[in-house]
Amino acid sequence: MTDFTPRLFASDAEIVRLGEGLLACSLAKEDWTHEAHLAACLYLLTERPDVDVDAEIAGIISRFNESVGGVNDDEGGYHDTITRAYVAGVRLFLRTHPEGGLAERVNALLVSPIGRRDWPLGFYSRERLFSVAARRGFVEPDRAPLPPMC
Repeated sequence: MTDFTPRLFASDAEIVRLGEGLLACSLAKEDWTHEAHLAACLYLLTERPDVDVDAEIAGIISRFNESVGGVNDDEGGYHDTITRAYVAGVRLFLRTHPEGGLAERVNALLVSPIGRRDWPLGFYSRERLFSVAARRGFVEPDRAPLPPMC
């Protein structure tokens, strides 16, 4: 595992800004960090029941990437397997942290094992996780099963 100290959030409003900014494609590219990905995911899962995260997340992130001049291809942009692994992880985290403010829960997520940048490597070999197939669509883990998606 790698050493990483996450940037924590000071307010619920920061989380709302990230989640809504992702949906509206109004975030600055530099705001779309690892921490922002997880914050937006927790926000969408807990505060936006009108968004079907499983069905819509690929389009939401891909659209945002393109809005800031990025591409979604075999080498960059949206990565389906990593995204879906973290959605499963955030749901698992929320089972044990169902209450509290957004910033409080996001910060707890970020300092938990699930919040680590290398968390998916507990389930996937590096070769499988960073393959084109894993970027383009969900691939099953080859090291250990992911937490249930519900």
